[in-house]
Amino acid sequence: MSERMMLLLTITKRGEGSFIVNSLNSHGIVWHLRAVGQGTASSEMMDILGIGSRDKDIVVSLAARRAAESFTMELESNPTLGRGHGIMMVIPLSAINNLTAVLASRAASKLSVQEADITMKNEYKHSLVLIAVNRGYADEVMQAARKAGATGGTVIKANLADNESGELLGITLEEERDIVAIMVPDTIRDTLMENVNRELGMRSDAQAIICSVGVDKAMRI
Repeated sequence: MSERMMLLLTITKRGEGSFIVNSLNSHGIVWHLRAVGQGTASSEMMDILGIGSRDKDIVVSLAARRAAESFTMELESNPTLGRGHGIMMVIPLSAINNLTAVLASRAASKLSVQEADITMKNEYKHSLVLIAVNRGYADEVMQAARKAGATGGTVIKANLADNESGELLGITLEEERDIVAIMVPDTIRDTLMENVNRELGMRSDAQAIICSVGVDKAMRI
């Protein structure tokens, strides 16, 4: 039986996605999807902080648990695996098709026994909140999120797929959507989701669809 699979979500400075992918590949993590996004901080604030562009590289990686554990443990002791311009979240998957899990496990099989025996400590109690709204409402989402204590998020441009009618349970949705991804402590997660739902929920013009997933571990990369 294949081991448990983890999803690694990395959000980093535009242009550094390839570096992150190469680092992951060298640790037996070889399945990746890449996308682009945009940070929610104003351009003026980015200039003040010396961070530069709001544009982000987003890397979604599939990993066997032991490969994820090995990489995150080494990252903590060897910061050169990252460049300090982003964040990585490790998210446990509840289900995956078997062949994909087997192939990911094989990619991790090159790890030494010592590496494979590492046990990841759940040091963080965070959730990743995902909010899909009609295009143009991302700023309003962040305004509602900040009332609960959120400090920032990442916006991913998206479109409805395979939905000719544009309807969900009888509600007509706009085709162009913004997905706002916000990582927050669990202590403010429910308040944040309630704020967004109250101000921008499905009955509003924004038509927000809101969900969250638990994050096993989060670190700068």
